[in-house]
Amino acid sequence: MKKVYYLKTCNTCIRILKALNLPPEFILQDIKHDAITVKQLEEMKSLAGSYEALFSKRAKLYKEMDLKNQKLEERDYKHYILEHYTFLSRPVIIIDHDIFIGNSKRSVEAVKSKLKAH
Repeated sequence: MKKVYYLKTCNTCIRILKALNLPPEFILQDIKHDAITVKQLEEMKSLAGSYEALFSKRAKLYKEMDLKNQKLEERDYKHYILEHYTFLSRPVIIIDHDIFIGNSKRSVEAVKSKLKAH
């Protein structure tokens, strides 16, 4: 599978996608308009190892809901990601059995390396 979960309204996501110049076989899913399903999130979790790895602690709602002062467990991370797209650390790029989460330079470079190897 070659898939990208992103936000069309996120400048960082758009910049990364342009820089990666992904081949046409990639499926792009704008998570604001095409919500993540339980099955999709579970697939991401199986590749990432945990829901927490997929969770964005930089989301505005994370601060607004005072979640940083709560003890969150895996089921909580799953619940919040499914409840509101902003909690998914974006973009999430899946290439075969590898997952790349977020917009760190390291993650983007890892995607570039993986694409070159293909």
